[in-house]
Amino acid sequence: MGFYVKVEEDVQVYLEDINENGHKTIVFLHGWPGSHELFEYQYNDLIKKGYRCIGIDQRGFGKSDRPVNGYDYDTLSDDIKAVVDELKLKDFILLGHSTGGAIAIRYMNRHKGYGVDKLILCAAAAPSLIRRPYFPYGIKREDVYQIIEGTYSDRPKMLKNFGDTFFYKKHSKWFMEWFLLLGLQAASWATAEIANTWLDEEQLFKDMEKINVPTLITHGIHDRVCLFPLAEQQRKLIKNSKLIKFCNSGHGLFYDEKDKFNKEIMDFIEE
Repeated sequence: MGFYVKVEEDVQVYLEDINENGHKTIVFLHGWPGSHELFEYQYNDLIKKGYRCIGIDQRGFGKSDRPVNGYDYDTLSDDIKAVVDELKLKDFILLGHSTGGAIAIRYMNRHKGYGVDKLILCAAAAPSLIRRPYFPYGIKREDVYQIIEGTYSDRPKMLKNFGDTFFYKKHSKWFMEWFLLLGLQAASWATAEIANTWLDEEQLFKDMEKINVPTLITHGIHDRVCLFPLAEQQRKLIKNSKLIKFCNSGHGLFYDEKDKFNKEIMDFIEE
């Protein structure tokens, strides 16, 4: 069932609540620049196993409202809290991919992990997507500048180029066209503002040290967006965490190795 939840006076986010009577609930936070539909191939398997899947479109993306501001991790994590409160969620699994992983990490600190039983990070953009003087593991700052410039000058071309780096395996042209369309659903200003957040955000290092729930870290070793060393840093900073490598995956490990990915998250949930 799809519906909207009010997160601010003039902002609503869209979510799909699939299999509402499932025995365990998983809340999915998508990465940039997609929507909750990125997890289609997880929903297909998980609902068959009796899980409840809640996919949220971040503000500015998918079917959610498109305000001109609110694209910092504090506000985006507050949006998640509003959904949790509205649906009265308890003991759920929070799963975040890429920027969604960063938002999940901020939620765990800013909202004390309210309602979260376990955390799953997938190719998470943390503790820093970009290289910094004290953190040499990310992509170049100039690469993000190019994304922002491309968003404002030729967004379809920028998204096509980004899609070409997203997966390790070669997928059908039809799948890649579908993937491109998900990015095009977003507001251009939201697309650029999230990229600006990557440049400015430095608090995730401290956020991760505050996480105290069992955490699964999944990451493709061929990831060209969030480089694999980020996962190793997450493992060091998050207590009670474990890292699983995906040796035939890039950034889109949920599709490059979807069967393995689905099995690993189900095994972790049932531990």
